[in-house]
Amino acid sequence: MTTEPKSNEQESRKRKTIYRGSGGSDAVYGFGLIGAWIYYLSHATTFWLGVLGILKGIVWPAMLVYELLKYLEM
Repeated sequence: MTTEPKSNEQESRKRKTIYRGSGGSDAVYGFGLIGAWIYYLSHATTFWLGVLGILKGIVWPAMLVYELLKYLEM
């Protein structure tokens, strides 16, 4: 029996890890983001309200959860 150290090629094959993305939830968030942008931008009457609408579109899930918790009085 020999006690040769393993080559780098053998070690690198063992360390590979496959990560799977969330997939479906990314698509749902993406559609929600686009929908929120369409809603906020269509109701904007000035340029700065349009900019505010873009920012609101990014954080709409946080606003939704906040309003839901406020409604449930938690």
